[in-house]
Amino acid sequence: MERVNNMVAEKPVVIFSKSSCCMSHAIKSLFCEFGVNPVAYELDEIPRGEEIEQALLGKGCNPAVPAVFIGGEFVGGANEIMSLHLQRSLRPMLERAGALWT
Repeated sequence: MERVNNMVAEKPVVIFSKSSCCMSHAIKSLFCEFGVNPVAYELDEIPRGEEIEQALLGKGCNPAVPAVFIGGEFVGGANEIMSLHLQRSLRPMLERAGALWT
């Protein structure tokens, strides 16, 4: 768990993903459309990715990917991110985290 905490503290937006996951791709694309440059960790391509996936499940990320952290805090998966976007709450959250400037 400490490894995950260290990874999410590095940047304003961190996404744990898998290269074959279409929902992960959609979420990464959404952030890019906002002009955000998220750090994306592809769990199926990095060393010890399975351990990180288990840690994410332990943090309540179910399914484990995509798991989105904004400002070091776990926000949720694809459903939560899309809900925030539709409620127009995602952009202000990204601004507060310093992930984008208006």
